[in-house]
Amino acid sequence: MTSEKQRTIKSPISVEGVGLHTGAHTKLTIVPAPENHGYKFKRVDLPEQPVIDADVDLVVDTSRGTTLGKNGVKVSTIEHVLAALVGTQIDNALIEITGPEIPIMDGSSQPFVDAINKAGFTEQNAEREYFVFDSTLTYEDPVKRAEMLAVPSEDYRITVMVDYNSPTLGTQHASMYHIGEFTNGISECRTFVFLHELEQLLHHNLIKGGDLDNAIVIVDREIEQEKLDHLAKIFNKPAVKVQGKGVLNNTTLHHQNEPARHKLLDIVGDLALVGMPIKGHILAARPGHAANVAFAKMIKELALARKKKKETTVYFDLNAAPLLNIQDIMKLLPHRQPFLLIDKIMELSGEHVVGVKNVTMNEYFFQGHFPGEPVMPGVLLIEAMAQCGGVLVLKTVPDPENYLTYFMKIDNVRFKQKVVPGDTVVFKLDLLSPIRRGLCHMKGIAYVSGKPVMEAEMLAQIAKVK
Repeated sequence: MTSEKQRTIKSPISVEGVGLHTGAHTKLTIVPAPENHGYKFKRVDLPEQPVIDADVDLVVDTSRGTTLGKNGVKVSTIEHVLAALVGTQIDNALIEITGPEIPIMDGSSQPFVDAINKAGFTEQNAEREYFVFDSTLTYEDPVKRAEMLAVPSEDYRITVMVDYNSPTLGTQHASMYHIGEFTNGISECRTFVFLHELEQLLHHNLIKGGDLDNAIVIVDREIEQEKLDHLAKIFNKPAVKVQGKGVLNNTTLHHQNEPARHKLLDIVGDLALVGMPIKGHILAARPGHAANVAFAKMIKELALARKKKKETTVYFDLNAAPLLNIQDIMKLLPHRQPFLLIDKIMELSGEHVVGVKNVTMNEYFFQGHFPGEPVMPGVLLIEAMAQCGGVLVLKTVPDPENYLTYFMKIDNVRFKQKVVPGDTVVFKLDLLSPIRRGLCHMKGIAYVSGKPVMEAEMLAQIAKVK
């Protein structure tokens, strides 16, 4: 896979407008950010100027958009600006906001995309790290009839189906085959609302910043002129009209399937909360912010599990020539077969040692230790680790053949997985403190196929042979 560099915006850009739900006039400024910063929101209108990460774990509301919250501070309707950043492939940005809600602008991502493209981007040194789907992931909400599915794909691809049982809207589909299609095919698609939903929101004094210019209002039933006149007064319009069933005020749609495309836009914005760009094909049926966020949480959990697994898996080049072979080891240690449990030393410094034990069915101890299901005894794993530690200790004196190593204490021993014939056990020991007066304190971990199978702390002392 070809590596790609992270990007940030070249210079700060600002837009201003009202929040859809709060009606508050706010200024949003996107500021360049360093590598591995990701997306963060900064409430510059508050005394402490708190910063909220664009993290799915910080989502506190999905009822009328996606809202982040931390320590009582919130930023709402974040999905459109996040979609713009993902769509323009900006990895790192600080989003400063002078109020509690991102301005709705025209209800799409295009004003943000235009501003970002005008500023340009700067390529950074760090490599972009993707979450790559290698298997299928599914989500379903039977109550809201929302379904989401992710399958492997080399690109970030999204397919959406919306179906609201509306004769006006009908069933719509939208697709984005790769993220490069976002700017000119998706970003301009505006949010939409059904007239009956709009009436309820107005009745509850919500969407205070709502305007017929920042949303598509879908009319799925006949409406009386009296109600249209009332809406005209609310929205400060000379007239509001609709010809039968359709779109309020005869708004011209950018695309016949603009509502489905906007749902795709929302998915891009909400899945930005995973914290890393995605390579996979997302298929969504009747999605909404709640489903998007729930799916984003599932993806983030997978990403964290992979990271943890990667951090706990250590790779050793066992095909490299050993630093010490078994003859060299016998010159240092007094042990002999059948009690010499180390076959070779791969690494050795003043602070660490890496040794290898090849476990075969011919080991003498398998004759009496679970012969029907052979398992290497834990005490012998400890002994093998101790012998590796002995090599480390004896290498600190000029005449190791005149010294013996005695282990004084073994602490915090943990067995994580059984060792069986055919395994190659790699022991890595590191000094926990400098060697003083012949005392050596070490931490050791035993690995099989890069995964820890046993660990222990050991205190040893070297003494000259009398």
